[in-house]
Order: sequence, then structure tokens, then C-alpha cells
Amino acid sequence: METSGEHAVQKRQVLFFCLFLGVFGAGAEPLRYFVAEETERGTFLANLANDLGLRVGELSDRRSRIVSDQNMRFLLLNSLTGDLLLNEKLDREELCGPTEPCVLPFQLLLEKPFQIFRAELQVRDINDHSPVFLDKEILLKISESTNPGAAFPLESAQDSDVGTNSLSNYTISPNAYFHVNVHVGGEGNLLPELILDQALDREEIPELSLTLRALDGGSPGRSGTTLLRILVVDVNDNAPEFVQSLYKVQVPENSRVGSLVVTVSARDLDTGSNGEIVYAFFYATERILKTFQINSTSGYLYLKARLNYEAIQTYTLTIQAKDGGGLSGNCTVIVEVTDINDNPPEILISSLTSPIAENSPETVVAVFRIRDRDSGNNGKMVCSIQDDLPFVLKPSVENFYTLVTERSLDREQNTEYSITITVTDLGTPRLKTEHNITVLVSDVNDNSPAFTQTSYTLLVHENNQPALHIGSIRATDRDSGTNAQITYSLLPTQDPHLPLTSLVSINADNGQLFALRALDFEALQAFEFHVGATDQGSPALSSQALVRVVVLDENDNSPFVLYPMQNASALCTELVPRAAEQGYLVTKVVAVDEDSGQNAWLSYQLLKATEPGLFGLWAHNGEVRTTRLLSERDAARHRLVVLVKDNGEPPLSASVTLHVLLVDGFSQPYLPLPEVAPDRAQGDSLTVYLVIALASVSSLFLFFVLVFAAVRLCRRRRAAPLGVCSVPEGHFPGHLVDVSGTGTLSQSYQYEVCLKGGSGTNSEFKFLKPIFPNILSQSIGREVEENPSFQNNLCFS
Repeated sequence: METSGEHAVQKRQVLFFCLFLGVFGAGAEPLRYFVAEETERGTFLANLANDLGLRVGELSDRRSRIVSDQNMRFLLLNSLTGDLLLNEKLDREELCGPTEPCVLPFQLLLEKPFQIFRAELQVRDINDHSPVFLDKEILLKISESTNPGAAFPLESAQDSDVGTNSLSNYTISPNAYFHVNVHVGGEGNLLPELILDQALDREEIPELSLTLRALDGGSPGRSGTTLLRILVVDVNDNAPEFVQSLYKVQVPENSRVGSLVVTVSARDLDTGSNGEIVYAFFYATERILKTFQINSTSGYLYLKARLNYEAIQTYTLTIQAKDGGGLSGNCTVIVEVTDINDNPPEILISSLTSPIAENSPETVVAVFRIRDRDSGNNGKMVCSIQDDLPFVLKPSVENFYTLVTERSLDREQNTEYSITITVTDLGTPRLKTEHNITVLVSDVNDNSPAFTQTSYTLLVHENNQPALHIGSIRATDRDSGTNAQITYSLLPTQDPHLPLTSLVSINADNGQLFALRALDFEALQAFEFHVGATDQGSPALSSQALVRVVVLDENDNSPFVLYPMQNASALCTELVPRAAEQGYLVTKVVAVDEDSGQNAWLSYQLLKATEPGLFGLWAHNGEVRTTRLLSERDAARHRLVVLVKDNGEPPLSASVTLHVLLVDGFSQPYLPLPEVAPDRAQGDSLTVYLVIALASVSSLFLFFVLVFAAVRLCRRRRAAPLGVCSVPEGHFPGHLVDVSGTGTLSQSYQYEVCLKGGSGTNSEFKFLKPIFPNILSQSIGREVEENPSFQNNLCFS
């Protein structure tokens, strides 16, 4: 646990005081350039590309820029040509004051790849300031008893220029009593002294007025003057003396204005006015006069303004104690300013790249510099960012840092990052600076469209209107912008028999599906196809989903009667023996419906009957049975109209007419019914049309039945020359059609097809009635033998 914690600290925090050697050339000697102050803006200084050995245009390609510690834009870089130009006039005295040489460091920053070159601009002084005396008049009191050779310090002049342009000499107007001697002070400044050449006589010359001139060493030279008044006074034989010739004191930079710095003390052995001492600054610069003040009677030295260690660390003051007789003594006070942690660290952002692509590898997001104007531990810094970010800080030289992505980013997880750069110094108390930057993540097409479902099932009723909206599909894309714009399309189907393009279409913008034409459930119950979703990214990504269209049945088909067939040219009659018992199965109406589900659920209803109470119809299976015993009084011929109705909404129906002939033991000749029954003309016209439409199908069916019956009849072992279809006892012969257990018949019935003999006009192809027991069969056989004409007139339906 300690190891991982130390690793995290090392990874996220970089101490300022850790020195790093050259990175990308930054450790080499800095490039040096020179310019005179007050040079015009736009002056050419150098060509950085040539000096660094870079090709023309490389500075532009690598996104170069000039950064400085003071954040001043005194330089301008033409990244296309590499020329370094002066961006503004420079005042050396304002930039550096008395410091010489005046050096302005700056850095050339290249971002791609990251590289730093150090350079510095040295501002040369020009003689643009004349020497200036702070006092326009200097008053000296000299005793007439002063011996020749005595020296009297004078106030020095101030010159803002440095080097050869600063003060170089002092002169005094010609006279017989004094000359000026110059010597170097503790801070390197020139101090003038007035030297007495011969004794003074107050009675002869009580006062002298001389001109003191200060000269600089510039070319052309400049000068400044002040009036020097010398009063000759009577004898004052004791000059003031300070208790200490040197006072040294340390003052914190955060000391309050008006606080006591030090107390100087001098004494004079004279009495009266010659022993009265007055304290004042001597050789005081303007900077000293603005910062300190001294009580002329007590010698207390106070702060007049706030101290700033980062600007001035040491002040050297000369304090003079002068008595009433004109004699004086001097002492030196050295004020050392001690540093206080009063400057928080600073963060100077040089460049910031935002947004950055989410799939970019290690990328430099920001380049910045930190600094602290304090010194010692107060100026040492720690730089860090949050731990839960995919970024890392990398240190460079000159206190530069680069903020780099640690891994590829994912815009779908975070669209932006708020990064807080924290810099803390090691002073007491510690000061901290935070700077927030926002890095946006730009989208890359790295997500395919995703359908809300892997498969879709759409329901559409048949006989729909063309261009009917049957449903919608939807896909989403986690990307943004054009990378998330989705286009839908139908994918080619692998079934060559499915005309997909003529069945459905899709709106490419919103995924809505439309049926192009009316669908028919009886022809096509369902079909499947794939739909693709493609985004607009580069490269484009896509996905697909399965769509299944289920056609729902509508009740658009009426029931169709398979048996008995309604053929106007060949009516079929059902034979019922008068000896039939109650519940005797007369026939079974067989109907079908091309619809499905409840639209194909059929029910049967007896609409009309010659004798309503004689026959009954089962509603669910279409079986027609006798409802009572037959009697001799019952008519021989009966006509039944059966209605077949489906369960659709609205329900559709068809009707069929049954002809029933009552016979006595099947020995009664078949009496054909009239070709056209009176009621038949009044039948349902819709049923007639349906029967006509299905005539071709019925004909084909009858043809195959005929062929089948013919083959069977030809193979019969006991082919009777009379042509009557007979049934042997016992086992059913192989030429009979067994419909046992099929349809809705409750019993097993056998049907046989026979062709009616003879050449009469009533020759018909008939379905035979169910075969009765052997006794009935034998009875029919005897009837055939006794009545040869019976074979030409009887056919079981």
C-alpha cells in the first residue's frame, strides 16, 4: 500500500526544486540578442530559424510562440520567416532600474513536438537622462577656524542611466578657496567632497555662492547643477559623533508603514547651539527618500512605504548629524529586508489545445509555467492535478510543465474534462494557487449504430391500402454530429422469389416502413428481410436488424362447398331407404374456407326443407341425418337448402341444395328430378357465381376421379356385364375410397365411383352412397338379375 501511494504521489506531483537537465535543447546555452533602449517598434533583431538550425516554415508547422517570465509581449515572432522583431519601445530604466546588465529572458516554445529553447534580450543603455540634484540649493556652514585641507561631504546627484552614461565627475565654479574631490561610495556611486584650499576669514568673506556641476560619461555628455552656499561662522571646535558608525538591521517585508526600523544616536561636547544636533539623510537617493523617514531630533528611523523583498533586498542609508555651528558627523545604516511568504505561486498558461480527438494517442493538452517571487522555501513549489483524470503532468526546464493525455479518451463517457492545476509553495504558511482549464473531447466515429431491438415483428392486415405505414424501426448512435446521423436502407434478400422492393419501402431518414401494395394472406402469410442503419461518419459504420412482416387474415373468402358439387347439368341425388332408422346419415356437406383462424371456422344451417321436421343438420360437421322414422306417407322427393357460414366479421356464407330420394330397399327405380327446380331459380346468386368460378377446379377434380374409377373398374375380378357397381361382403375391396377418420364424419364410410351405363341423355358421373350391409347388397343384386334394365338406370350418389 505504501508503494502504490508513493507511486501516485510521484506521478501527480512534481517538486519545483527538482532540477532537470536539458529537454529538447533547453539545457544548452541561451541565445543572446542585444538592442538599445528606445529602439523603434518593428526593428529586426535576428532570424531564430537560422540561429536554431531549423528550416523555413518549420516554426509555423510546429506552432511556435514566444513566452517570457514577465508575460510581456516585447517581442514578435514571424513564424513563417523566423524573423524576431521588436514589438514595442523599451525603457531600460523602467525595466531594470539601476541593475546592469538589463537582461530580459524569454523562451521559444515549439508545441509539435514539444521543445523549448532559451534565449535572452539584453537592453543596452543610451544616455537619455541628465544628472539631477535633489536639492536646488546646498547650504554649508564652515567655521573660520577650519584648517586648509578639511573635507566637507556634499549631496550627490542622481542619474538613471548606467555604465558610461551614468555620473562620471563633479566640478565647481572657479574660486580661490575650494575645489571638489570625488570618491567612490559603498554602493559604487560617486560622492563629491568639498576641500578647503585656504583659511577663511568671516570678517573678510562672510558668504560664498558657488555652482556645483555633475557630469555623466555619455556621448554627447549631459550635466546637472545646484547652488552651493557657504556661510562662514565663528569657531565650533567639536563635531557631532555617532555612538555607532554602522547600524545593521533586518526588517521583514511585511512590516507596517510607520513602524520603527532603528534609532541612531549622536553626541556633541559643545554647548548651546553648537551642541544641538539635527539628524538628516545624507547622499539619499529618491528610492530611499520614498521608503524611509527620520525624526530630525530623536534619530528614529521609520518606514514610509511598504517593503518588497522581491524588488529590493538591501537598503544602505547615510545619516548625518549636524550641530548648530555647522559641524557634522555621519553613520551608515544597512537595512536588510527579510523574505515573507507573501506571494502565492503563479501559473502562466502558454498554450491550450481544446478540443482534442477522443482516439488521439498521447497528446499535449496544455503548456504552462509556474513561478513564485518569494525565495528559499517560500519559493519552492509543488504542482499537481486531480488523481481521477486520464491526464499526467510532465516537468520540463525553466519551470515549464506539459499536461499530456495518459491514454485515449472516450467522448461517449466524458464529453469534457475540468482540470484543476494546483501549485502550492513550501513556505510558512503555505500559499496555494489553483487554475481551472476545460478540455473538450471531440467525437470520432467509433460507434456503430445500434438498433433498439435485434429483430422486429410487424403486423399488417391483408388487403391493405398501398403506401400504408406498417411500422418503424429505430437505431441510435452514441457518437455525435454527422457521426450520429443515421440512414436506413433495405438490404438485399437471399430469397430470389421474394420481390422485396415491390412489397415494402423504408424512409431513409426516420426508419418508417411502408407496404407498397395490397398484401394477400392466402398468397403470402409472412416474409422476412434485413434493414441496415449506416451513419455519416468517415469511415461509415453500419449494423443491421431482422424485420418479419406477418400478414393478418381478413375475412375476404366465402366458404366453398366441396360436396356435394353444385352442377346444373348433372344434379346428384341422395338415396335414403324408407326403412332407415332415426338418426340415419343421409349425407355430409363438406365445405372449406381459404381464410384462416376464426375466419375459417364454419357452421352449417338448414335454411329450407320440403318437410322441415324430417331431416336435421349438425351445425359443426355438416352431417344431414333423419330426425324420425320414415313412413309411407312421406313424399318420395325432398329438397334441402343448406347455408354454410364462416365466423368472420362480417361473416360470409355459401349455400348448397341437396336432393333426397326416398326408396324402398333400393329396389325402386331412380326417378330423376326436374332439371331445374322452381326454387332453384330463386337461389342465392352469389352461390352461383362462386360455383362458376370454381368450375375449372371441380372439373379437374372430377377428371382425376374418373380416371381413378375407370382404372379400378377395369381391374375388377367380377366385372359384371351389366355395368352395375356391386360390393362384396366382408372386407372392403381395394377400389373403394376409405375416408375413415378423415374430415368430420363420425363413422367410416366407403364411396365408389361408377359410370352409368347406356347411351341415354341422362348418363352422369356420380358419387356413390355409402355401401350398405350384405343383405342390402344381395337384394340389389337380385333386382339386377330380374330386371336387366335396372342396370342402365340406377346410380348411387
